[in-house]
Amino acid sequence: MSRPERVRIALLGLGEAGGTIARDLVAAGADVRGYDPAVLPPPGVDARSDEADAVRDAGLVLSVNSGHDALPALENAAPALAPGTVWADLNTSAPAVKEALVRRSAGTGVDVVDVALMAPVPGKGLRTPMLVSGEAAERYAGLLAAYGADVTVQPGPAGTAISRKLLRSVFYKGLAAAVVEAMTAAEAAGCADWLRADISAELAGFDERTIDRLIDGTHTHARRRADEMTAASEQLLGLGVQPRIAGAARDLLIALRETTS
Repeated sequence: MSRPERVRIALLGLGEAGGTIARDLVAAGADVRGYDPAVLPPPGVDARSDEADAVRDAGLVLSVNSGHDALPALENAAPALAPGTVWADLNTSAPAVKEALVRRSAGTGVDVVDVALMAPVPGKGLRTPMLVSGEAAERYAGLLAAYGADVTVQPGPAGTAISRKLLRSVFYKGLAAAVVEAMTAAEAAGCADWLRADISAELAGFDERTIDRLIDGTHTHARRRADEMTAASEQLLGLGVQPRIAGAARDLLIALRETTS
């Protein structure tokens, strides 16, 4: 059996996520160098002076800075990237940003992969579930699996993995926002314990059939529910709570009502 491929790894961005991953890589025996203009590298990480310096002798680059800095990081590092290097963008940004990274590296021999971190990094570190897409996705998975990473390959070009994460985020972050708004209003109305128990019971009963009922019911009963969410929005205003989520739900239902009337 062949031994797994091991390469020198560069970390760009050593904040909460990047620093945690860097520490875990060092603990797993990886040869790691890193750069962050605002954060010192953790022990065991070779500190470099800029992006180009960090990647000059690396075979795998993990860009873990921010979506805003994803393309500038590649631009700054590009002159020092060797053909065959895997550039892994772990930032949460739009699929179009990942696609732009691929275009920027075209013809250089550098392989860009799109990595979506599917859970918060603190507490999990390198074992944070990762979804990776792009032409070199299998190679990326193999390189990090050698250090104990939890990587799943998502077939498709770069941008496919982050697309799935962001679609899921519409639900999870939207649900969290709805709970925050509802519980804030319930506190003001003096029935927070009741609403907390009711939400918990509803969520505990969710399954795939629930999704179908939610979709079908929203379309079928858009008119009545638009009126209901208008009343809910008015109630929240009376309680001193800005109805951002309730108002958005009302607007969606009104739009659906108009398309089906």
